[in-house]
Amino acid sequence: MLNNYLYQILLNKQFLVLLFFINLGGTIYGYIWYESQLEITPLIFLPFVPDSPTASLFFTLFLLFYIFGRNTPYIEAFAITSLFKYGVWAVVMNIFTLIMNGSLSWQGYMLIASHGAMALQGLLYAPYYKIKLKHLAVASVWILHNDIIDYVFGMMPIYSSLTNYMDQIGYFTFWLSIITIVIAYKLTVGKECRTHY
Repeated sequence: MLNNYLYQILLNKQFLVLLFFINLGGTIYGYIWYESQLEITPLIFLPFVPDSPTASLFFTLFLLFYIFGRNTPYIEAFAITSLFKYGVWAVVMNIFTLIMNGSLSWQGYMLIASHGAMALQGLLYAPYYKIKLKHLAVASVWILHNDIIDYVFGMMPIYSSLTNYMDQIGYFTFWLSIITIVIAYKLTVGKECRTHY
């Protein structure tokens, strides 16, 4: 009963439009937040640095097409994987910052709330994605490649208080990518496969 009510809300046209504008605003804010890092980033790495706003951009595009009754499987695959991965990543990093420093700015708490919501919304719309294995494979290459760019070429988001833990954070991020791919598979491709047996 509650499940049906939840999905009635999620599919409501007015709610979808509201969610679109919230994500659009968050995407723009996210790129502004990365502005200082982007200014010192070599041109070749620019697409790989602003992880969270790019994730919310994928979801914003998904919503735009979905509002008009269209599915875009590649965008959906990029949305679910990047939203969950970078949503969880930012929550964990901000909690880690709180533990290390003993305090967190209001922006840190805002990032925990907004990125937690990012991860959740990506999963909630999973039943409405039309993702096949080829779409998920491309998105998986993207997020794993992003880990290489971040932790081999040093393009990860700048958290000054966590700089001494980059090796551990890189290791955590790699396994978060693997967990993300498994979850995305089970909620989309795997679920579709099970319905055919």
